[in-house]
Amino acid sequence: MVPQDYPRVIIEAVEPQIDGGHFPVKRVVGEKLAVSADIYKEGHDKLAALLKVRPVGTATWQESPLQPGDNDRWHGEFTVTSIGRWEYTIEAYAERYLSWVDEIGKKNVPGAQLTSELLEGLAILKKSAALAQGEDRSRMQSIIAAIESALAAGEQQGAVDLGIGSVMHEMMAKYPDRSEGYQLVPALSVMVNRPITRFAAWYEFFPRSQGTVPYRHGTLQDSIRRLPAIKAMGFDVIYLPPIHPIGYAYRKGKNNSLVAEPGDVGSPWAIGNEHGGHMGLEPKLGTWADWDEFAATCRELGIEIALDYVMNCSPDHPYVAEHPDWFFHRPDGSIKYAENPPKKYQDVYPLNFGTADRTGLWQEMLKIFLFWVSKGVTTFRVDNPHTKPVPFWEWVIAEVHREHPEVIFLAEAFTKPKMMRLLAKVGFAQSYTYFTWRNSKHELTEYVSELTCGPMKEYFTGNFFANTPDILPPILQHGGRPAFIMRAVLAATLSTVYGIYSGYELCENAALPGKEEYLDSEKYEIKVRDWLAPGNIVDIITRINQIRHESAALQIYNDVLFIATTNPQILAYAKMTDDRSDVILCVVNLDPHHKQAALLDIPLDAFGIAAEEQYQAHDLLSDERYRWQGPTAYVELGPPSKMAHIIKIRRW
Repeated sequence: MVPQDYPRVIIEAVEPQIDGGHFPVKRVVGEKLAVSADIYKEGHDKLAALLKVRPVGTATWQESPLQPGDNDRWHGEFTVTSIGRWEYTIEAYAERYLSWVDEIGKKNVPGAQLTSELLEGLAILKKSAALAQGEDRSRMQSIIAAIESALAAGEQQGAVDLGIGSVMHEMMAKYPDRSEGYQLVPALSVMVNRPITRFAAWYEFFPRSQGTVPYRHGTLQDSIRRLPAIKAMGFDVIYLPPIHPIGYAYRKGKNNSLVAEPGDVGSPWAIGNEHGGHMGLEPKLGTWADWDEFAATCRELGIEIALDYVMNCSPDHPYVAEHPDWFFHRPDGSIKYAENPPKKYQDVYPLNFGTADRTGLWQEMLKIFLFWVSKGVTTFRVDNPHTKPVPFWEWVIAEVHREHPEVIFLAEAFTKPKMMRLLAKVGFAQSYTYFTWRNSKHELTEYVSELTCGPMKEYFTGNFFANTPDILPPILQHGGRPAFIMRAVLAATLSTVYGIYSGYELCENAALPGKEEYLDSEKYEIKVRDWLAPGNIVDIITRINQIRHESAALQIYNDVLFIATTNPQILAYAKMTDDRSDVILCVVNLDPHHKQAALLDIPLDAFGIAAEEQYQAHDLLSDERYRWQGPTAYVELGPPSKMAHIIKIRRW
């Protein structure tokens, strides 16, 4: 069958899009989305193309012209201005008027007869005039009448001049004939989150450890008293491990021992007892009134609350008695506890998301999210999402966003790269990363370039945690205070979102022998700390966060520019705003044990600096200032304290 309708203009290779448009691109409010596509057509017609965008559910498209580039590649951009899902598409069409202007311009030579061409042009003009409104229509009809009069009087050049003149050009641009064109379908989508999704410093602490008396269980009131100091360090998000009632059965003792001694508080990840489950509050932390005061204090200080969302149940959890079918069972009928061989977690029962009562379980998990949102939680750090069905996450995140599009989801998924990427695609706004284990210059350059310069930057935001209650990396175990400084600078400047677990500022690094785990882990016991203990790096952390908040460049996640150095132990990289009003050059010594020096290959063109121009390098960490000139600069960094430069490049 001969096709009766087909695209008259080809639109292909549209970027960005994720998996052929199956998943949305990610942005935050105020960010631009640059769009490009190959657009072409048979023949020699002039083309026009429009970028069309709108929030999903809005009837009217916002339109802006795409501009042609080399080899039929067209470019445009738009800025997203509200949270939620947006959609964008491209409409391209044969620009009949401009094609006619081009044709008649080529044919209008002495002696040429252009009557036929002028009649063709009049048909084009009349079609657009019919689309015009009010005074514009009257102006166009007046010019059309004048062209017809000139043509009837044999004034060919006058007719041509009226048809291609500036007034008609303006009108035709306003009311083009788009009938010979095509609009890309289906539209592509963008998920727009709040700016704190893309720029934030996280601080994790256990409320039960915020007291001042050794071995006494801390409370939410203790945590409230701790909040001003955390805010003073410059943190934007308080991240709480589970704060629910903790089970008794098979409770873990200190250092993850299988037998708990009297007074052992257990692991917060073993959720549930007679006081409730995932929508309960551990009684030793306080009352719901205390929680409300904690949440209100966070709001007053400008701190957001992130809560660990853990789908584990202790054997004492109410779900075990009420919904035994929600769990995995052994052949003898007993419920299976969690295992990650050789590790065993007898105090935890994992949920079976493939249960016959899938609707009941999934709806209950949604209910938990919505409950804590109502209690002031704005972000969920989801524990091990890669061990749950991906369709569940796609469904539950969409359901939460249906009522609360402001909510942020962080995936704690230290797993295979493809799964980490898929979780980001289906809705997780942030993800933990492999940064914790990337130490060498090559490893950091390759990994950060993958995250911020390749396709992943369109949908994956890496939250660079320098440590966690589960992970004390070897570089911190063996590198001491200089390593803590160095890794803090790397985490805070390579990514725009980073975090530390409390005790980092005290350089705590006592580990279980041969493991990446803390000795006397806070996961199993209460810790009382001296927050001003000698050797702390509170002032350094505070200054790093202050620099981040004052620097527009350090709030840009994408396109970290790595800079060549003559020493593999010296890592250098830059971030800058589009207009080069803020250019930040970070230089870090990756060796916590020795002083290192190097020559830097300064990318003058990228910085907008002339070859012979002098410029100032202002180290924002130390407040030292250097006068540099030319494409090379010498740096020297080393322990005990001078492990990095965060340099603002200023032109004289």
